[in-house]
Amino acid sequence: MMGKQGSNAHVIMGAGAVGTAIARELLQRGEANVRLVSRSGSLPEGSGLPAHVAVAKGDLSDPHFAIQACKGASVVYHCAQPGYTKWPKEFPALTSAIMEGAMAVDAKLVVADNLYMYGQVDGPMKETLPNRAAGPKGRTRAAMASKLLQDHHEGKIRVAIGRAADFYGPGVLQSWMGERVFKFALQGKPVEALGNCDMPHTYTYIGDFARGLITLGQEDRALGEAWHIPSANTLATRQLLQVMFEELGAVRKVRSFSRTGVNLLALAMPIMKEFKEIMYEFEQPFIMDHSKFMAVFPEHQVTPHREAMRQTLQWYRQRFGLQHV
Repeated sequence: MMGKQGSNAHVIMGAGAVGTAIARELLQRGEANVRLVSRSGSLPEGSGLPAHVAVAKGDLSDPHFAIQACKGASVVYHCAQPGYTKWPKEFPALTSAIMEGAMAVDAKLVVADNLYMYGQVDGPMKETLPNRAAGPKGRTRAAMASKLLQDHHEGKIRVAIGRAADFYGPGVLQSWMGERVFKFALQGKPVEALGNCDMPHTYTYIGDFARGLITLGQEDRALGEAWHIPSANTLATRQLLQVMFEELGAVRKVRSFSRTGVNLLALAMPIMKEFKEIMYEFEQPFIMDHSKFMAVFPEHQVTPHREAMRQTLQWYRQRFGLQHV
């Protein structure tokens, strides 16, 4: 690996909800050398980041560009991903290129991950579970994580993986706790959910995910492992929506789509076919255990759902110019 003296930049691959949340947190902590990298080379609307924040434009699946984008980095945050339908085909090459970039400058690599690789399980999900995903997206996630950790243990790179459940918060649009919940609620429409709303389901606030990933980048003892980033207490989806309704000061109808409903919607909306793979998450308890992280980093603070809901509603009001009707 090629080390570089004086490297201190935080380079964030991907300027979506996770990447911009990390950038906001780093800037709030006084970090001056923060750089985002994305295909568009621009900040998304409503990112909350100052206009002077550097955003490099390029194709991160190109190893040559990824190496250039990582110059000066002490920590590289991998928050980039292809379109949801393209994971099996494009995600491994994207991750490999970003890994090459981090290796070239001897930077730590912190990878933003989810829980797909475990597949359907009984009981709370822990980092010690085997990878038993049956679907292509879960198997893709599992293969990438295994390769990253193997390369770490072979001394090729320093890596830590942070995993979150379904997340929500400022900047999060494409999620089952995204715009079809918050935007619809502010517009006076029924909100949409997936599966059985009365099953316990862990949801991760985007700000908590960002802070947890930054901890992984700061702490060498996090390297070489996967970590579940702490979330607020697990509630049933309906209970979490009730917290939102209370903050909104109004109740909305909840429209939940069963497996059969998803199949019917897929006839008109092909993207809905992609959710069949993870329907189990919303048909049985889906609980993420984060006790490993808290045992090692007990100072980590988690945002209560009510405060997270307040901040999320505020962002949606500002982003779309909405006051609830």
